[in-house]
Amino acid sequence: MNFVNRDIVSIKDFSKQDLETIFSIATQFSKNGYDQALLKGRRVGLLFYEPSTRTRMSFDTAAQALGADTVWFAGTEGTSVMKGETLKDTIETVANYVDLIVLRHPFDGSARWAAEITTMRTRRGMPKVPIISGGDGKNEHPTQTMLDLYSMLMTQGRLESLNVALIGDLKYGRTVHSLSYALSMYGTKLSFVAPDMLQIPPHITSFLDRRGIRHSEYSRIEDAVAEADVVYMTRIQKERFPDENEYNKVKGLYRISKSTLSIAKPTMRLMHPLPRVDEISLDADDDPRAYYFQQAGNGVPIRAALLALVMGVCK
Repeated sequence: MNFVNRDIVSIKDFSKQDLETIFSIATQFSKNGYDQALLKGRRVGLLFYEPSTRTRMSFDTAAQALGADTVWFAGTEGTSVMKGETLKDTIETVANYVDLIVLRHPFDGSARWAAEITTMRTRRGMPKVPIISGGDGKNEHPTQTMLDLYSMLMTQGRLESLNVALIGDLKYGRTVHSLSYALSMYGTKLSFVAPDMLQIPPHITSFLDRRGIRHSEYSRIEDAVAEADVVYMTRIQKERFPDENEYNKVKGLYRISKSTLSIAKPTMRLMHPLPRVDEISLDADDDPRAYYFQQAGNGVPIRAALLALVMGVCK
């Protein structure tokens, strides 16, 4: 599919061939470096209504590595959002200043809505400004999934028929939702490890059932780690809970330490979208199977590839 001016709001919009194109260009950037002439004269807007370190900084790094300028806000303080400006009006306004917008927003579906807003502008004779989701509420985080898949490919040599254990906050974790959708394209066996109140939502398991994907639900880490090719750990997200008392029931419930990894395969890789709180102990950092910091580093070539494709300078 043609990537030029394409909105990136859901991993479900992408085929295996699309993902292979992204991974190929990311690999070229990783091996050969970045050409600052590619996006010289272009401008990328980073609109982050929620806190972010890795997503915002890797997009910023990727854009500048390709020669683009970036304009951004991080949090709504100091912006007209504090005066009551709607998402629609902010997108309409910023679209006048930039060639592409990366959006992180707390509401489910906000990235899709923003893409519809910029599409409607074209009916008024204005240029299309593509939207790339940096995460919308508890819905999806497609570019995180792309770098997660790329990390699995780099460490396992394949994506087909892996055994992946996803652990922690599976109800509110948008990275896990997107990753489940994506891994279904590769015949992955999925193990969901969470307390009942944070298990993977039924609409995702129904999707997997329709695809014929094997999946199991567990409450103990040990039940899934021993056979896993990839263990994908997530934090319990306090900010997503409507009731803090409910959060207190599950905080600190799951923790991976160096001793936990003793039952894992030597080739297993431990991943985490980060930030971590206490769900991976510091003593695990030195284990050769720990890959979460390298995983975060893979965000730059993947997001550079996306920027180059969407702005039409790579094919």
